[in-house]
Amino acid sequence: MNKSNLRDRGTARVEPIGHSPWKAVALVVAMSFVLAVAAWASRTPLAPGWNLFSPQQDVEVGQQVSKDAERQMPMLNNARVDNYVNNLGHKLTAKAPGEKYPYQFKVVNDRAINAFALPGGPIYINRGVIEAAGTESQLAGVIAHETAHVALRHGTNQASKASAAQLPLAILGGVLGSNSTGAMLAQLGAGFAVNSVLLKYSRTAESQADLMGTQILYDSKLDTRGMAQFFEVIQAGNQGGRQVEFFSNHPNPDNRIANVNKEIALLGGSQRGYQSDSSAFRDIRKYVQSLPAPPAKSTTQTLQGDPGTDGGGQSSSSRSFQNSVLRIDYPESWQAYGQGDAATIAPRGGLVNDGNGNQALARGVIINIFEPHSDGYQYTQRLQGPGYGQQGSNSSHTALEQATDRLIQELRLSNRNMRVIQNHEHFQVNGQQMESTYLSNDSPVSGGGRETNWLITLQRPEGLLFIVFVAPEREFQSYENTFQRMLNSVRVNP
Repeated sequence: MNKSNLRDRGTARVEPIGHSPWKAVALVVAMSFVLAVAAWASRTPLAPGWNLFSPQQDVEVGQQVSKDAERQMPMLNNARVDNYVNNLGHKLTAKAPGEKYPYQFKVVNDRAINAFALPGGPIYINRGVIEAAGTESQLAGVIAHETAHVALRHGTNQASKASAAQLPLAILGGVLGSNSTGAMLAQLGAGFAVNSVLLKYSRTAESQADLMGTQILYDSKLDTRGMAQFFEVIQAGNQGGRQVEFFSNHPNPDNRIANVNKEIALLGGSQRGYQSDSSAFRDIRKYVQSLPAPPAKSTTQTLQGDPGTDGGGQSSSSRSFQNSVLRIDYPESWQAYGQGDAATIAPRGGLVNDGNGNQALARGVIINIFEPHSDGYQYTQRLQGPGYGQQGSNSSHTALEQATDRLIQELRLSNRNMRVIQNHEHFQVNGQQMESTYLSNDSPVSGGGRETNWLITLQRPEGLLFIVFVAPEREFQSYENTFQRMLNSVRVNP
């Protein structure tokens, strides 16, 4: 290196920034650009998964299903409230990555805390979310979360995976080749129903929506803490007896709030000057709270087979059932029947005649042990080998998935029209690693129709413990909070 160049550099005149305003501006702009690039570089990368549908078909599906949804739900139809929510929503969707869908936001006249999104842009927010939110950023957190479901195409991704599992390739090819979204919806059973693949997100999808929703809040200059704060509101509502339906169609991932806070840290932490609240939000929340109470839910929505209780047989008091395998709480007005390791727990009217003189469970819970023992499958040996008892280990997940698949095969032998909607979702309850699978089957209720079977499985040395929550498809949502509370109460005996 030339020493004269070093001397020249050493004696070069350094001009103070204050004496050159254009250089100061350039430096500020450059620093802002660097900070923006850093925020994008450190955020969790997220992208839509495999999909048989095109983005345009997402829009068509959402438009078709939204018509059915609005016939079934009590819409608020208040221009002032809908305009506010749309303005806030479009501020957020302007920062949503991916396809630029025609997002539209509507408010449902229901005080339960819930919201949901349909493919291609329709997003519905219960008035209960507005009333429960403490700040505008908390409400924005819910909207950003639902926007992320649309941007990540979670609904049609679920439908694509379900179609590949359910439909023969010849039928699947014909349906997709017909260019008819109506035909696809009919084949997949993907209308506006509780067990619809369009609304049954996985825990992985929920985690992705949390992270992308946080990113959308950040890019919209809204307080990113709003996302985690509203999850705290939901948890407080669950504990305080407030009607919370959010987790019925948004399965709760592990460490949800911690993961959101971790994403905020990746983005650089909560930024000064980011908007947390507004007078517009406070005014609209006060206005919504002053509106007449929502209409009472119909009998179909709230009282299924158990008069005098709330929401599909939910009761404020409960009793416990215990056998050699587990203990579980259930509504006081329900009846438990047990023999050995097997048990059935049902509300009044939950057991019906199947038309052949047999009693069949149409609404309620089945508990039993499944013992795979053919084809050399050493279930107990597999469980007691390396990985048994290690929560979250890949080996225990694999063993649980294999045993669950065997159980489903056995169930389908006697239930020819049973099909898998969503499977292999892992979670924990009271320290126990469990797997969730949603099945659809023919219902034994008068008039036929389909039922939803929510299958929960967990490993035991003596076999696979399984719990099946059962209700007709059109009634499942009204039972789901009760089923979730029953599941949360499960204590497995040592």
